[in-house]
Amino acid sequence: MKNIVLFASGNGSNAEQIINYFKNSESVKIVAIFSNKADAKVLDRAKNHNIPSVVFSKAQLNEGFVLEKLQQFQPDLIVLAGFLLKFPESILKEYPKVINIHPALLPKYGGKGMYGMHVHQAVLDNKEIETGITIHYVNENYDEGEFIFQKSVNIEDCKTAEEIAHKIHELEHQYFPEVIAGILTRNS
Repeated sequence: MKNIVLFASGNGSNAEQIINYFKNSESVKIVAIFSNKADAKVLDRAKNHNIPSVVFSKAQLNEGFVLEKLQQFQPDLIVLAGFLLKFPESILKEYPKVINIHPALLPKYGGKGMYGMHVHQAVLDNKEIETGITIHYVNENYDEGEFIFQKSVNIEDCKTAEEIAHKIHELEHQYFPEVIAGILTRNS
């Protein structure tokens, strides 16, 4: 059995897609959801699926509490699904298999502060004709880890950042669980 721990800071729609994708799997299990926000909707999603959750502060992320909690769940893969804090090197040393999804075609529109609607607004403001998603390994820098998968979408018909966000969510929900499954298969 391969164990996945999800990290999320907000709504958790990607986490929900991943949970649903693997819920009947005999080889993959979502063993926990970690969040840095006590009021994040992803925690309700965890409860609805009977998945244990861990809430922590930024200080606890960097000072060993999260690493200690992770060890209880023995993750084979850590998935950042809308997690907004920088992942500490101390955890990456123990668990080098950490992946993230970014709502743009990196290296464009990446880095500190570039997440969610900030990305979509920047894409719109720059009059891009396409954008997409990037799934990548996490390293010590924001959005600079090795790329695993990219998928683009035409946005010439989009007039608002919300319309772009809708197209990006569709890509994320379609491809993120499949890419995770592929990573776990390659690493077994």
